[in-house]
Amino acid sequence: MILAIVTAYPPSKVTLNEYAFHLVKHFRQHQEVTELILFTDDTAANAIIDFKEEGCQVTLKPCWKFNSYFNLISIAKAVRSTQPDMVLYNLQFMKFGDKKIPAALGLFSPWLTKLMKVKTTVLLHNIMETVDLSSAGFTNNKIKMSVFNFIGEMLTRVILKADRLVLTISKYVAILEDKYQAKNCILIPHGTFEIPEEPSYELAEGPLKIMTFGKFGTYKKVEKLIEAVEQVRLNTGQNLEIVIAGTDNPNTIGYLDAVKKTYKHVSNITFTGYVAEEDVPVIFSESAMVVFPYTSTTGSSGVLHQAGSYGKAVVMPDLGDLSILVKEEGYKGEFFEPESVESLAAAIEKLVVDKAYRTEIAKTNYQAATALPMSVITKMYLNAFNDQLVVESDLVIAV
Repeated sequence: MILAIVTAYPPSKVTLNEYAFHLVKHFRQHQEVTELILFTDDTAANAIIDFKEEGCQVTLKPCWKFNSYFNLISIAKAVRSTQPDMVLYNLQFMKFGDKKIPAALGLFSPWLTKLMKVKTTVLLHNIMETVDLSSAGFTNNKIKMSVFNFIGEMLTRVILKADRLVLTISKYVAILEDKYQAKNCILIPHGTFEIPEEPSYELAEGPLKIMTFGKFGTYKKVEKLIEAVEQVRLNTGQNLEIVIAGTDNPNTIGYLDAVKKTYKHVSNITFTGYVAEEDVPVIFSESAMVVFPYTSTTGSSGVLHQAGSYGKAVVMPDLGDLSILVKEEGYKGEFFEPESVESLAAAIEKLVVDKAYRTEIAKTNYQAATALPMSVITKMYLNAFNDQLVVESDLVIAV
């Protein structure tokens, strides 16, 4: 099988680039895949596609641009010139731009690929029905929300034109099957990027590092985390460091700089900025816990899977997709009320003072992460691809 993936890819900063890196790393190790073609955005033109593990050839074809109006055409040309057996789109709704028209136009690409008689699968990381438009930084205006929801429904119907739609949470499958009478949706879990050897769960000497990781400013905000840790410091007298790892959300540029100014009086806060792929293990391994200061969720959490793979306890809001992931995939965390600093402080304090409980959660999360490594996830994709190709072959024979 020649498999093509339409995606952002490191060093691109476009969303889902890291997920693509791990998909590629593991797809190429399966014998069924004879060549991988990456249809990336132009900022990934210098991507490193050499891997130490043995596997198939990877061909890089930068063919689209973030916020371009012509991605629909350029991706179609790239597909036509390479003739893959299967195209996988690694998508969320703002994949092709943060401007409305180019973002929407790009989402027509899977349908066009299918019309070109190339088997097409879409991996959709979020659905509009579960996105809080206000918290996610889109709009607070009720009229605009109605317009966004209408457009979202229309685009969902367009995406469903693909041969198959993969979703990472069972709730998403149920919503699309019920609301749109979709018959082509399947569940494939998010999976865990890397499975290091089981950690010792012992931390180095020094302050306990309370870490959060992501793109901040919309539904991921760090003010309550900082204030909560301040409360825990007062209550326990323990030496705690706040580590804010990541960058601004594209919709809230300047957010973290503003936070730095507002909380400049608070000691022992580290803002790491962008975390390169090779530095991710260090950031997680040094942390005592990972906190999710979210007010809503927009899809399966890659950070939760990473925390599990490094054997970390987590502090999570009791809402939406995070609660579902905990129930479905076996993760464990200390929960808090999303809008309450006091509730967040209590959850963090429980893990700070009770090392045995923190370690118990960390071990549970490591076991949950090891159950769904990317090698297993990519095999699930290949089984789904082969089912489609077999059906097509049977139809040809019947004709």
